[in-house]
Amino acid sequence: MIQYSLHCSKGHAYDAWFKSAAAFDEQQRRGIVTCAICGDSAVSKAPMAPAVARTDREKVSLASSRPDAAKIRELLRAYRQKVISEADYVGDKFAEEARKIHFEEAEARGIYGQATRDEVVALAEDGIDFLPLPDLADDN
Repeated sequence: MIQYSLHCSKGHAYDAWFKSAAAFDEQQRRGIVTCAICGDSAVSKAPMAPAVARTDREKVSLASSRPDAAKIRELLRAYRQKVISEADYVGDKFAEEARKIHFEEAEARGIYGQATRDEVVALAEDGIDFLPLPDLADDN
């Protein structure tokens, strides 16, 4: 896993985890790396300084993560499991169903499913609250 500090063209900054540098590059090429705050697809990596081994002291790892990363991953897994067990799966009709619920045209309830980048941006612009459902590999 690799953590990148990212920023969008609208000035939002956030951190995101990727399986590898190649995974980030592939996802960005496919246009699925979007701002976690506004959905903007013009996202780039912020300058980062790697940890470097020093010769005057004990060597440090070149790959470091937050000390609480394992706890965060476990919380994300628990959140995902809770949503899946308690919400209705609506597949690719997520944006449509979220709008119906928001405008009280359908019963208020938890839902999950898929949405295109354009649908996600439109939902955010319309003030409809939603969160991405984290997808974490079991071994990470």
